[in-house]
Amino acid sequence: MKLKTIHSLMFAAGMAAASFASAQAPAPAPASGIPPTWAQGRTPDGMNPSLAPNPPGISAMPADEIPVSKLKVPAGFKIELWASGMPNGRSMTESPSGTVYVGTRFTGNVYAVVTKDGKREVKTIAKGLHRPNGVAFANGSLYVAELSRIIRYDNIEKNLDNPPAPVVVFDALPKDEPHGWKFMTLSPDGQYLYFQIGTPANIVVPPSTHATIVRLNLKTNILETVATGVRNSVGMDFQKGTKELWFTNNGRDWVDENIPNDTLNRLVRPKGMNFGYPHCHQGDFLDPEFGKGRSCDEFDKPEMKLGAHVAALGMRFYNGNMFPAEYKGNIFIAEHGSWNKTKKTGYQVVRVVLDGKNKPVKLEPFVTGWLEGETFWGRPVDVQVLKDGSMLVSDDETGAIFRVSYGK
Repeated sequence: MKLKTIHSLMFAAGMAAASFASAQAPAPAPASGIPPTWAQGRTPDGMNPSLAPNPPGISAMPADEIPVSKLKVPAGFKIELWASGMPNGRSMTESPSGTVYVGTRFTGNVYAVVTKDGKREVKTIAKGLHRPNGVAFANGSLYVAELSRIIRYDNIEKNLDNPPAPVVVFDALPKDEPHGWKFMTLSPDGQYLYFQIGTPANIVVPPSTHATIVRLNLKTNILETVATGVRNSVGMDFQKGTKELWFTNNGRDWVDENIPNDTLNRLVRPKGMNFGYPHCHQGDFLDPEFGKGRSCDEFDKPEMKLGAHVAALGMRFYNGNMFPAEYKGNIFIAEHGSWNKTKKTGYQVVRVVLDGKNKPVKLEPFVTGWLEGETFWGRPVDVQVLKDGSMLVSDDETGAIFRVSYGK
């Protein structure tokens, strides 16, 4: 597919500017003394020097070994194992027929979970892709966001056992590994795919192509930026009624174990919002290096602080009819869990309550139990509200999906 030359040139420049970046997995510093990208920004007298990213979950725990009984939900709710056997299963989307598609970050697979006669079957519909984290369904097709391109599987529902070769939709995205995996969602009018392009390192002045939220027009194939100053968002959803995009954002590492916060943000203008990265974090904290001579008042503010290093990822508004009325319009966020805190935090699903003025007023745990002391056995990644009003939670550590339901 022929792409516009201007896009190719812009992204090529962005990739060149960030060519030093490497993969996120923990690695010792090379002989040159240049630290791996996850350690960039760490100072000798700063945080606990033994901290390093958690090894990724790349295998699936056998269903009978998954300790689902350890998971806790509020009174009246129930959580159960819904599907398993999906190594590194992460982002989810549901098709009109009820098939749930699941992307991955490390294994290169895309899964489809089909329910028939009350039983679920997991089908691997794609293999060998590069960071196929983001998934979205539109007009009978499954869209998958890889590291540097968007692809599409047409008429996929009728071909789950023999998927067609993907159509390349757009292939001029950056190839930087750090924060290069995408979360993707379809706009309410079905015309755009929204996703993020994360910063190519922990803390750096990024190229103009990075630290952004962008949208791809499915008719014209034109990519445009809708927000800047977003370090890395791996979860977003449109609010019913306002049709505004809300999204999570992960704060930078190595300033302090308790700052800056991950945040919940909202696009109140369709274009032109700047959320501060790399100069300002969490709306009110100037970066020790890149904030010099700047003011946080220059930038747009987040809607809510979510906690430092909780790794807030997938989020959804609850618009179902199964949960009690007070849950209608709430936001649920999967916290993947910290690696850069001596005392771990996150590893849970939280609930955000909005008031009558559409402002977040309460943040509380909703599903807990993946973290026991300083040991975790699972890591929630995404949430997905099903048509029946129940909610799914994916876990890339166990390769499983859990279902939360409510019944009096």
